[in-house]
Amino acid sequence: MSSEKPSYLLSVLANHCPRCRRGDIFQTKNPYALKGNKYMKMHDHCPLCGQPTDLEVGFYYGTGFVSYGLTVALSGVTFVAWWLLIGISVNDNRVFWWLGVNTFLLIVLQPPIMRFSRSLWLSWFVKYNPNWEKEKPQDLERVVKEEMGNW
Repeated sequence: MSSEKPSYLLSVLANHCPRCRRGDIFQTKNPYALKGNKYMKMHDHCPLCGQPTDLEVGFYYGTGFVSYGLTVALSGVTFVAWWLLIGISVNDNRVFWWLGVNTFLLIVLQPPIMRFSRSLWLSWFVKYNPNWEKEKPQDLERVVKEEMGNW
């Protein structure tokens, strides 16, 4: 392994574990593996450092807010780009064309946005540890091991 610290932004974009920034948190790299709902299946622990990915019951509910913010930002960017490049007018239906194109983009990009939201959310609660190879991950304080999987 390289001794230099991996980039935070690149590790989040690549859906890597926030603790070691090297291990994959999703079982498949393809965000469009929609058959069998495989695109959102996460490892229980990082394959490299052992960091748990499910920190507590309902941990990933907050990713709905992150995903919402990302889609609003993406819609804002497409609106400004459409306005600058094509223009916005109700008289000749250009605004409705933007709505159609924007809706199509949001639907097509939903799987990567959802995965990115989970990766970003996890990175806000789990910090990078440069000694991840030597130190064991911290025990989760709000998880009862006997009850794992019952939620």
